[in-house]
This record gives sequence, structure tokens and C-alpha cells, in this order.
Amino acid sequence: MKIESWLFGTGVFFFVPVAIVYGFLVNWTEWVGILGMLLLGGLAGMIGSYLGVTAKRVGMRPEDREDAEIHEGAGEQGHFSPWSWWPLVLGAACAIAFLGVAVGWWILFIGAGLGLVALVGWVFEYSRGDHAH
Repeated sequence: MKIESWLFGTGVFFFVPVAIVYGFLVNWTEWVGILGMLLLGGLAGMIGSYLGVTAKRVGMRPEDREDAEIHEGAGEQGHFSPWSWWPLVLGAACAIAFLGVAVGWWILFIGAGLGLVALVGWVFEYSRGDHAH
């Protein structure tokens, strides 16, 4: 993960100077672009530092070594729910919430409520029913 942390870490040294140059070019009158680029630099720094700390804790992965073989990266990569319907419900709830911002604020509350139900359902999916652990 050292390459990933370096890649995101250099984003700070790119986006912050670009934001300052952009500020001078627009005479510091357009704050949305300046603030957006500064926040993007901060986000890149946070991701880079997280990946750097994780690289020290986990150690070398097969992707980080020059002499690694393909089979070393084989195996379980995580736990995914291929039969879960909750991500679809959560996506529909987000679409309803964004529709509420455009059409009427009362629709936003319906989308937020549906999103809360979908998020709780997705988190506790393996606590009840046939797939409980």
C-alpha cells in the first residue's frame, strides 16, 4: 500500500497550490472552486495518511513485491452479499431524497426515512432469518 499512500499523499502537494493559483486568477472572488480544491487536497491527505498507517500495520502485500506470484493474491477477498436487496433499496432512498431537494422538501423526509430503514436492514441482515450467524 505504499504506492497508494504516496499517490494520494502527493495529491496534497498538487491540489493546495492549484487552489492558491486559482484564487489569484479569479481575484479571490469565486470561493466555491477555491474551497473545493482545498477540501480535495485535505481529502487526498487523509486517504494517503490512512493508507500509510494501514501499510505499516498490515505489512507487504503481494501487490507491493516485485517477486510475487499471482497465486499469492488468491483466496478470500472479503464478505459480500450477492442476494441482498438492501443496496437497491438504499439507492432508491437516495434517489428519492435528491428528488426531494429538487421538487419539494417534504419528499426529502420520505427518502431519509426509507434510507434509515434500508441502512438498518443492510447492517442487521445477517443477524436475523436464514443467514443469521
